Amino acid sequence: MKIKPLADRVVIRMTEAEETTKSGIILAGAAKEKPVVAEIIAVGPGGVVEGKEVTMYVSVGDKVLISKYSGTEVKLDGEEYTIVRQNDILAVVV
Repeated sequence: MKIKPLADRVVIRMTEAEETTKSGIILAGAAKEKPVVAEIIAVGPGGVVEGKEVTMYVSVGDKVLISKYSGTEVKLDGEEYTIVRQNDILAVVV
């Protein structure tokens, strides 16, 4: 099954949180921060949203930084995805 986002929405898959720090300390489950880097899986068509023309600036496969607690989490075919609006994306990682 595929997800096709509408309007200015983007489907992303969060990357795995680091389990060790750069110095080699293993983090407990509660100490891990929610990851903010994600990979784009699908992009909506844009168009007119709330009376304003929206152009989509991201594409499938881009790695992006998102707002920490934004979006709606969904589970489909055993995979976890998050659906966010394009304005919740802070930057593209290059």
